[in-house]
Amino acid sequence: MAAGEALALLELDGVATGLSALDAMVKQSPIHVLEANLVEPGKFLLLVAGGVAEVEESVGRARERHGENILACLFLPMVHPALLAGLRGDERLDPPDAIGVIEGTDVASTLESADRALKECDVALVGIRVAIGLGGRGFFILSGAQHDVDAAVVAARGVLEPAGRLHRIERIARPHEEMLAWLLRPAPFKVG
Repeated sequence: MAAGEALALLELDGVATGLSALDAMVKQSPIHVLEANLVEPGKFLLLVAGGVAEVEESVGRARERHGENILACLFLPMVHPALLAGLRGDERLDPPDAIGVIEGTDVASTLESADRALKECDVALVGIRVAIGLGGRGFFILSGAQHDVDAAVVAARGVLEPAGRLHRIERIARPHEEMLAWLLRPAPFKVG
């Protein structure tokens, strides 16, 4: 993963528009598609990464073609590398002193709050979930020393709460090892 990458999210009002926007974006610039999928209720989520200029150009192209169909747009230049790793499926959990579970009511705000917490605090990203099966929500789990997790929760809350996008935050000190195995367990039912 290259340093200085950007992350962009587009949430569109339907599958057909989402697929058309995806085609326009990948034709415009060389970007890496992290997710292109339906999210509840009936929206389509596009999540892409790559060089800052390339991602910005691809988002601009999607806006030109489907601006009226874009429900949410997030552009994070110089995104924290751990957030990109988490979105690419890299999950890690060293035995933590504490964990923080942060749940937002939409994907864009959840990603922005995760980026802020990772940049401002000395915590690790255990994992993140932003797609199918969450009803349009997203959540992420941070680990570290108790005081660092507390600071990260404050940073994440500072993004989510003012936007009215905070669903819930939980801090768990010295989590039990049997509980840790359940943190990012896959959904019990898979469609397709």
